[in-house]
Amino acid sequence: MASRKLLPLLLLVVCSCRPTHQAGSTVNQTPPASPSAGTTTGGTKMPMTITSPAFNDGDLIPKQYTCDGADVSPPLNWSGVPSNAKSLALVCDDPDAPGKTWVHWVVYDLPADTKSLGENAAAVGLPAPVKQGLNDFKKIGYGGPCPPSGTHRYYFKLYALDRASGLKDSGATKDQLLKAIEGAIVGEGQLLGRYKR
Repeated sequence: MASRKLLPLLLLVVCSCRPTHQAGSTVNQTPPASPSAGTTTGGTKMPMTITSPAFNDGDLIPKQYTCDGADVSPPLNWSGVPSNAKSLALVCDDPDAPGKTWVHWVVYDLPADTKSLGENAAAVGLPAPVKQGLNDFKKIGYGGPCPPSGTHRYYFKLYALDRASGLKDSGATKDQLLKAIEGAIVGEGQLLGRYKR
């Protein structure tokens, strides 16, 4: 009998704890604030998109961009560069190479408003102040995929910087570039290509 008397009281307590809303209203109607496209907040790195008209992300790189073909650099396009970027840098490397990550291309001090590099840009020449670094073939410029065997991955990594690299000359290695731009990266993007022999 006592439990029947407590039941209405319990229902009243439970109902009074539920949030009340006016008809037509929704909870959390205003979405949380997010950074505006092309800006950075609190030291975070904005994602950028890098693509190639020659191959899709994760696909095989056509032979003409490798040591088995013309060995020219592929065309690259990008978007989403943060508005506070002052320059761009690009690195292409192969983490599947035996013994070490093999560096194929290093480019730095690209103007921040650059949106693309055309096919064979590495050999045709890049306008000042753009510089190319030393790859692991011991050459300045681009050296295409050339795996000894099997399928290797090639990452084209684009960095947006809030300043120039500070490197005065061409010929810097990937490690020298990454050390020089430490703390200056405000955006990043990457494109993955594969090649097999």
